[in-house]
Amino acid sequence: MTMRYLMLAAAAAALMLATPAQAAEIKVLSSNAVKTVLEELGPQFEKSSGHKIAITWGTAAALKADIEKGAAVDLAVLTDQGVDDLIKQDKLASRTALARSGIAVAVHKGAPKPDLSNADAFKKLLLSAKSIAYVEAGASGIYLKGLFERLGVAEEIKGKLKSVKAAGVAVADGEAEIGFTQVSEILPYAGAEVGGMLPPDIQSFTSFSLGVSKGSEAAGLLVKFLTTPAAAAVVKAKGLEPR
Repeated sequence: MTMRYLMLAAAAAALMLATPAQAAEIKVLSSNAVKTVLEELGPQFEKSSGHKIAITWGTAAALKADIEKGAAVDLAVLTDQGVDDLIKQDKLASRTALARSGIAVAVHKGAPKPDLSNADAFKKLLLSAKSIAYVEAGASGIYLKGLFERLGVAEEIKGKLKSVKAAGVAVADGEAEIGFTQVSEILPYAGAEVGGMLPPDIQSFTSFSLGVSKGSEAAGLLVKFLTTPAAAAVVKAKGLEPR
């Protein structure tokens, strides 16, 4: 048993002592960027606490809109700005930092790694690629659309852009030659791999936080579990930077 799992077990044991006797179902609305993290840590929390987690996945922007329209939520895993906006609207009560991620380039498994040394090299990659997958409504997709405009290639690559639900999947399945998304959304798929990160001069980082609704004691326990040092090790292993 690794030290990471020993630490998680210790954190879980501590939570058991603090957990109310009555089990609850924690309604979580989470960005796809942290899906692999919650898929690993969620069951461990359930086992140790007795609480159940019901997760709805999606883009941070879409989930934020759902909460604004009245969707039930105990814990929201969204961008910092999204959580802050919902706190201002009295939809959430607090924000706790979780992780951040830059934009990565997904390539098919075994394909040559592209030159990502600077903005000019990135521009050449866009122009030479046969097809490009991205999540248009995601945080990275919103940024990339503006970046394509600034680089002056938006019209030239318009015909080969593919708006998909998961860029990593699209590349793995051969639907696109390259894709842009967070590292955490590339690593799970055997047919795709990380070809590199966007060049530093055009990179954009998205920060994700945990937003708890008012009066959700069980969600507060989940936040504590997700922000232990052992949980941070899982966050890092899944391609995100713990905060």
